[in-house]
Amino acid sequence: MELKISATRRAKIQPDMIGLFFEDINYAADGGLYAEMIENRSFEFVRAGGDAKDYYFEYDGLYGWNPFPADAAITLRTVEGSPLSEENPHYLRAVVHRADVGFCNQGYSGIALKQGMDYHITFFARCVSYHGSFRAEISKNGKCYASTEISCEDHTEETYNYFRKYHLTLHANESVTGAVFALILTEPGTIEFDFISMFPADAVAGIFRKDLFDALNDLKPGFLRFPGGCIVEGNTLSNRYRYKDSLTEAWNRKNNWNRWAVHENSNENDFCGKYSHYNQTLGLGYYEYFLLCELIGAKALPVMNVGFACQYQSTEQVAMDSPEFKQFVQDALDLIEFANGGTDTKWGAVREKMGHPEPFGLTLLGIGNEQWQTERADFFERYTAFEQAIHDQYPSIRLIGSAGPDITSARYTAAWDFYHKNADKENFVYAVDEHYYVKPEWLYEHVNFYDDYPRNVKVFSGEYAAHPKSGMNRPDANTVEGALAEAAFLTNLERNADVVVMASYAPLFARLDYTQWSPDMIWFDETKVYPTASYYVQQLYSCNMGDVTLDTKEQEKEAAKEGLYYSVSYCEKEDKVIVKIVNANGEAKPLRLLPDKEFLSHSHYHAKALTAAVDCQTEMAQSGMGTQSRLLPEKASISDFEGSVTEEIILPPKSFTVLRF
Repeated sequence: MELKISATRRAKIQPDMIGLFFEDINYAADGGLYAEMIENRSFEFVRAGGDAKDYYFEYDGLYGWNPFPADAAITLRTVEGSPLSEENPHYLRAVVHRADVGFCNQGYSGIALKQGMDYHITFFARCVSYHGSFRAEISKNGKCYASTEISCEDHTEETYNYFRKYHLTLHANESVTGAVFALILTEPGTIEFDFISMFPADAVAGIFRKDLFDALNDLKPGFLRFPGGCIVEGNTLSNRYRYKDSLTEAWNRKNNWNRWAVHENSNENDFCGKYSHYNQTLGLGYYEYFLLCELIGAKALPVMNVGFACQYQSTEQVAMDSPEFKQFVQDALDLIEFANGGTDTKWGAVREKMGHPEPFGLTLLGIGNEQWQTERADFFERYTAFEQAIHDQYPSIRLIGSAGPDITSARYTAAWDFYHKNADKENFVYAVDEHYYVKPEWLYEHVNFYDDYPRNVKVFSGEYAAHPKSGMNRPDANTVEGALAEAAFLTNLERNADVVVMASYAPLFARLDYTQWSPDMIWFDETKVYPTASYYVQQLYSCNMGDVTLDTKEQEKEAAKEGLYYSVSYCEKEDKVIVKIVNANGEAKPLRLLPDKEFLSHSHYHAKALTAAVDCQTEMAQSGMGTQSRLLPEKASISDFEGSVTEEIILPPKSFTVLRF
């Protein structure tokens, strides 16, 4: 193939075009990016069940906690009465019948320690009739890997209800997986506990699991959309994500069950599935999301509920003329004040109290998640109400609208009719959020999808992924073939950067053995991270975006017939031409670059090529579930090469290549 590259500039590319979509699915927050290692730390977990219009939950406060050792002479109960936190009213009451017994927590698939690492323990205790010490230890099969002790008098502060706060540091003598955290009492007595927490010392900002944080940081994302996804709405409105519940100390954040706890409930599992205890501690709250955006250099894109529960699961809503709806709108205004307001404002003062007096600089806000209009669901009217209220006070905030859950139905068409009808209103909508989870073939067949879109309303390609296969706990659904199809489709987004201004793959994270949705961008367990081929496609794009696309004489249609898909951009600052090209064929293909005379001095190129790796897709893993063989995502290989622009370039079979010259 000969690729003619003109010096004629075409579409301006937004510098923050390629970003991230974080949803608390697949244990992405608790048990994932949030570095807390104890599960059910405040004894507030619930077990969720039910089906559409019949969701319920029941309190299960001892979930994850057991006597230690198993036959220990200790009685454990969760009680109420004088709580550490009114928002989380239950706490543990332990009656110890003999010395040196206690209780333990396995965390998520077992506690894992890294040799030489410190781990910070925090807990609150009220010594009802106890005068001994507390010994924290990590053990497995009778062997102790880390231990430390503190006297019941060595507390740092006392609450109004006589709970005392304790801090300890554990040092890992050896590495271990599948262990338990135990808190052991050195004397008989009665003690009450709440908020028992354990973080690794290397947690970024004391919050984020370092290897997962690094994986995000390495993507150099332009934005981060959060916290979802369907959890924005909840399966019921009472189950929705309430961001204000997270703007306080960690132990005061009200526990909630996760909407994905009831995914794929059915008659066969008695409407209570494998992940019925998937809860949200809100330890990863809106302050933490904003902080994460700041740390990785991404714009924040929070998404607001418009008074609907998840439209897939429920018809529950609040009426637009109700005080409840006014509060939904006010929540959006308050969030902007929290992010941008001075410390002399109500919510700006809350931000300052949490440790960030400087504004976060919020510029983007999502109105509704995957919403659509029906005879009963008046989303368009709700969007308009939010838009007017927000822009009356904050005219510069850019709003993201919704086109619904697909790009093929009448609801999608109706959404675009609505936004185009209002396109002449200044700043009515910045971009419209489109979602597509499709077969790889669809992505290849639609590499011209945005060529004919009207340019007066912009697009946010907010949730996309190739689905060669799908389902729960399917890391094998992440294939190189799927990633190549995504790369091909992204050439279409980049070429049409004058209408597509933002794009993000979804979902972002998946914990092995804890996954409700596949495929995903980054898989992980308690010790390792497994970036997928889709991850590297995103990285190759986000780290190689030019400022403007270049004209290539409309050769892309003919190239697509040969299984080659490309986009070309130019980086003004670096004076570099950037060619991204997918070879979807099973054999290598030659490429000859024919740049315009303006680029004749650009005689040497550097390139990276993504291809399938030959590594095995399984590994033996040891955790709290025992030793087992498990599938992993198909691995990708990234190779570097260089050469002269005047010479023929050989594109590897089934590859995605980025060339810079």
